[in-house]
Amino acid sequence: MGRSRVVVVRASGSVSRTDIPGRDLVARMFGRGFALLTGERAPKDALMSVFRPGEKVAVKINTIGGKAISTRPDVSLALAGWLAGNGLREEDIVIWDRTNRELRAAGYRLAESRERLKIFGTDTDGVGYETELVSHLNVGSRFSKIQTRLADASISLAILKDHGMAGITAGMKNYFGAIHNPNKYHDDRCDPYVAEVFDAPPVRDRHRLSILDCLVVQYHRGPSYHPRWAEPCGILIFSRDPVAADRTGWDLVERLRAARGLPTLEEEGRRPVYLFTAEQMGLGRAGTGGIEVIEEDVQ
Repeated sequence: MGRSRVVVVRASGSVSRTDIPGRDLVARMFGRGFALLTGERAPKDALMSVFRPGEKVAVKINTIGGKAISTRPDVSLALAGWLAGNGLREEDIVIWDRTNRELRAAGYRLAESRERLKIFGTDTDGVGYETELVSHLNVGSRFSKIQTRLADASISLAILKDHGMAGITAGMKNYFGAIHNPNKYHDDRCDPYVAEVFDAPPVRDRHRLSILDCLVVQYHRGPSYHPRWAEPCGILIFSRDPVAADRTGWDLVERLRAARGLPTLEEEGRRPVYLFTAEQMGLGRAGTGGIEVIEEDVQ
């Protein structure tokens, strides 16, 4: 197996808490990220090397942290706009998370129209979780019907955060928001559960792309928001390898912690070992030697 490609796109210039990149700049970051990730110069060719025409695409975001530290609307809407502008149909895209309450609290306007971009939670009337349990390895969960019935392909668009138990929460752990019982899977630093939820057919069979929202990173005392340890980075991370994407996010968290004189996650007993479990399961690369990182600034 060759090295896994990870693309790190950075908004050029200074980034402050009051100067987060706007939607137009974020859209350019998406365009460059897809091009570098796929090697295709034309946006439509880059998109169609990941998705097929006519596919329904579910963009799983993370809004549990409220407005301060969730996947931002300007990010997910810019992604949806870029997808729809380069070959997918807007009505085939859904941006979603667990609950409508959390989506609203993070600044989203819900939308359920069949003819337009959809934004809603699993708790929407007529949606909900499957009645049948998916039993897979150590996991037994009911999955959101958004993931199982409304998606041919899925994108994990998660915000990168420190996590008090797992070490980090990023693209793979984002799918804990696709099951009805994530509270069951936080023992032992969430290992092997993050990997096994991802490996379950409703996720593994549909997942195509991980994008980490690192415009602001909560690098300590996460996953809740603490402004003292939230760093504006102006970065988006892309990979088709979900493990490599999260490993690159982990490395970013460690650099931010080191710059502030904080101990490593391993020194705090919070090394994200689930990434190495995921590698052993064949889900991707966790060792940095197996990852090719491409970085570029975008204006």
